[in-house]
Amino acid sequence: MTREELVAQIRAKKSFLCVGLDTDIRKIPQHLLSEEDPVFAFNKAIIDATAPYCVSYKPNLAFYESAGIKGMLAFEKTVKYLKTNYPDHFVIADAKRGDIGNTSKMYARTFFEAYNVDSLTVAPYMGDDSVQPFLEYEGKWVILLALTSNKGSFSFQHLGLRTEPEGELFEEVLRVSKQWGNDRNMMYVVGATQGEEFKRVRQIVPTHFLLVPGIGAQGGSLEAVVKNGMTSDCGLLVNSSRAIIYASSDRDFAQAAAAAAQKVQQEMSVWL
Repeated sequence: MTREELVAQIRAKKSFLCVGLDTDIRKIPQHLLSEEDPVFAFNKAIIDATAPYCVSYKPNLAFYESAGIKGMLAFEKTVKYLKTNYPDHFVIADAKRGDIGNTSKMYARTFFEAYNVDSLTVAPYMGDDSVQPFLEYEGKWVILLALTSNKGSFSFQHLGLRTEPEGELFEEVLRVSKQWGNDRNMMYVVGATQGEEFKRVRQIVPTHFLLVPGIGAQGGSLEAVVKNGMTSDCGLLVNSSRAIIYASSDRDFAQAAAAAAQKVQQEMSVWL
């Protein structure tokens, strides 16, 4: 998917919502357990209900890998369902891959060829040769971890630099990595709980899209994210997972998810 296509969807729907498909078989409604593939049945219902209000979906691979082959089949079916029925939605595989170049080539082949997702989250710790293989695919995106929403982000990401220019480690990650790709094939993960830090992020990567987790259950502020992070063509994909997909644990789960997604979309629309 091109940047222009993504922006067109954002403007048409007045939404920059990404729905996280963190589907835990222990949390889905009990009546779905009688389905042949409960996880896919849940995802399909959630997708059909929320598609009008979002522009992106983000399956988190941990929730599928935890179920072994069955889980990965559910992931594959979910991606195929999206590509067939909702081809204008931006599909993110939240896998946080990253390894030596030869291994990264295999990860890139897995997600961009076998699964045909639009983008993949990638860890930058091993440097440019571990990221470059993902950037070789036309029309695909790397979403690089920069400043995450978890409490543990302070263990390393905010460490002060001992060399010039002054700043913190996450800023150096942004400065260096932006030379590997561009704002048409690379995005960054910046957690919503880091609201004020978006100003510093935008000083370094003023035009790149940011994938923003942490809205909803994690307590991030949408207003702070928008005020400090939005660009002229939006430049944001704000993710909400649990607050939407688990809005109800009963038979009305899909309708409840739709209502939760619509509420976020309405909040977003005033900024577009």
